[in-house]
Amino acid sequence: MGNVRAGILGTGHSYPEGILTNADLEKTVETSDEWITTRTGIKQRRKAAPGEYTSQFAVRAARQAIERAGLEPSDIDLILCATVTPDQILPSTGCLIQAELGAHRAAAMDVVAACSGFLYGLTLANTMVQTGQSRNALVIGAEILTQYVDYSDRQTCVLFGDGAGAAVLGPVEGDRGILATRIKSDGRYEEQLYSPGGGTRRPPSAETLASGDHFFKMKGNELFKVAVRSMADISREVLEQAGLTAEDVSLFIPHQANQRITDAVANKLNVDDARVYSNIAMHGNTSSASIPIALDECVEAGRIKKDDLILLASFGGGVTWGGVLMRW
Repeated sequence: MGNVRAGILGTGHSYPEGILTNADLEKTVETSDEWITTRTGIKQRRKAAPGEYTSQFAVRAARQAIERAGLEPSDIDLILCATVTPDQILPSTGCLIQAELGAHRAAAMDVVAACSGFLYGLTLANTMVQTGQSRNALVIGAEILTQYVDYSDRQTCVLFGDGAGAAVLGPVEGDRGILATRIKSDGRYEEQLYSPGGGTRRPPSAETLASGDHFFKMKGNELFKVAVRSMADISREVLEQAGLTAEDVSLFIPHQANQRITDAVANKLNVDDARVYSNIAMHGNTSSASIPIALDECVEAGRIKKDDLILLASFGGGVTWGGVLMRW
């Protein structure tokens, strides 16, 4: 079984219809379209309506990916849902997705690695397919971040959006598929991006709700430096692991956190703008959903062709970071 390689068989994405523009934010918090655009590159983000929840978008993206892979939900034997905004504490959102899809043969669970969650999920699923533990694995990144944003904090409220992306992984022939993957973390940077309330350390109470402990807190300047360094380093590592260089990359899809981070990482890797995909202007930062949404947009737009070398890199709260290199 040692020579089996896993590749992406199908992709899909979904997001809410609601749109929150910079102009909308100007009305509620002291900011401006110019301030947001120059610092982040974001023009708008999708926002779930009251009553909408994470697994709804995950299921839509998953159905699309399964269909495009030419499979049925019953063919899926592993579901990994990357999310930091689950439907509920118990059971996992993965199990709720499994029930809704009717993928009753699948083992299901959540992966909690913030914005790197999708690449963590791909890495785990890749190993499961390679070892024969799994044949068709569904990896989803899905978030409703706008429910955890403090709309009086102008540093964070402009950044985050909602949505879901999915990919089906299975065995592929020849030299296609995932060539190299690496994931890392460093919990010493916990307070650079975190949500302190709602767990066993600060259980939900009237006080934690009143003080906004469940909202995301961020130290943007420190995070920026660590993000650029980590994403550039891990990109070089997976390229080296595969015996390739940045010149070989057809398309670089980084986590969509901030246009300035994307530009800085691409610059460090010497990947020109034409080979870098960015959709942050339209979606903002959708955490674990950002890379699979971007990947599916590229597939739909014909930006990815057979034999293209695709580099994915992410960075998120934890802190976590990851890189995946694949031949399409």
